[in-house]
Amino acid sequence: MRPGPTTRTRVREVSAGVVRDHRDDLATEEPLEIRIQAGEARRTLAITMRTPGHDFELAAGFLYGEGVITPQDVSSIAYCTDEDVAPEARYNTVTVRLGGERLPDLPGLDRHFMTSSACGVCGTASLDALRDRCSPLPAGDDLRVSPETLYGLPHRLRERQGVFGKTGGLHAAGLFTGEGELVAVREDVGRHNAVDKLVGRALMDGRLPLGGHILMVSGRSSYEIMQKALTAGVPVVCAVSAPSSLAVDLAREFGMTLVGFLREERFNLYSAPERVVSS
Repeated sequence: MRPGPTTRTRVREVSAGVVRDHRDDLATEEPLEIRIQAGEARRTLAITMRTPGHDFELAAGFLYGEGVITPQDVSSIAYCTDEDVAPEARYNTVTVRLGGERLPDLPGLDRHFMTSSACGVCGTASLDALRDRCSPLPAGDDLRVSPETLYGLPHRLRERQGVFGKTGGLHAAGLFTGEGELVAVREDVGRHNAVDKLVGRALMDGRLPLGGHILMVSGRSSYEIMQKALTAGVPVVCAVSAPSSLAVDLAREFGMTLVGFLREERFNLYSAPERVVSS
């Protein structure tokens, strides 16, 4: 049976000395194995803990962010029906089929990734590797965002966090236009997964790169978040919490506008402030 984004459980609530047993909803966390296939050759590239839902987007976004695929490489994405996958695990295994008969040469991926919902691909990312495949974003792009637009993003993101409303246990990432119009929201127990789902959706819709857009995340902005935004071409990244030092370094080197502590009517600008202008 296909897992859902929430799991029902029993809980004993104690409040002001009053004990009450009732049902509650938890955010589902299950493994997703991501495979690639070309011709008859196949390979497992990652096993990540995630909240079920939008699994094809997650697989596509993860592989794109790690430089494994381009949008033109993908022939199809489907749940795996290989003989080595038990029926009960079918909806926890995704195969991304590539065009051609040979798998790409992946010298930097000569071991299987094991990621968690709490972090990205630990130990594989570095600024040096990123410089080899990404260029700074255009300093003279036309995107200009008003502070008033930024002020409204956290509320608009929160309004669309349906699973969080049930469980209180999920991160979210939202993609917005420069005018603050919502494009898409994705939720997951892992903030990186939520971003991968957004990027994967854009890849599948043929909308990459995402110049002229804003990425808003519900937690902090880490190096991995900024890496994924950079590879997708997103020039402005906002977070309700603090950035890490490496996130700021990446943003400054690659010309990205990084906004932190975006709450109510205040925020901090850490890099490329020229994209934020008062109306």
